Amino acid sequence: MYARDHALIATPLGTIRIEGDDAQVTAVRIGAEDAASPGAAAAVREAAEQLEQWFAGERQDFTVPLAPAATPRGEELRAGLIAVGYGETLSYGALARQLGSSPRAIGQLCARNPFPILVPCHRVLGSGGALGAYSAGEGPKTKSWLLEHERRFAKGTLL
Repeated sequence: MYARDHALIATPLGTIRIEGDDAQVTAVRIGAEDAASPGAAAAVREAAEQLEQWFAGERQDFTVPLAPAATPRGEELRAGLIAVGYGETLSYGALARQLGSSPRAIGQLCARNPFPILVPCHRVLGSGGALGAYSAGEGPKTKSWLLEHERRFAKGTLL
């Protein structure tokens, strides 16, 4: 068992707290109150570095190890959510159809997501493109900022 650690990084959304150990990240929280600090554990430091790159528009995908979901189905749904591309959005219903699930289950997956930004639940919208809820930071205001940030940097992407 590794010792728990955390890092705090300053972002345009306020301070983000990254929790974990050398092996994996266990949580990300938008809107922490403390001053920035780098953390010591390997996975925590890597997540902090990758998030800073994402905010700078230099990264679109994350490669840090995350604590596993509670069930194999939860892992499948999380993987499906991660697969929604940078700068793209899907409705809860469309993602549910892709994953053989229900819109309500996708809503719960997003609401209980312990890894905002790393697991991009901000890319899931309500029917008709409605912004919908967001459980991290300042709710829909934070979700809107994240989507606009990705749209701004995705436009210059040549794949």
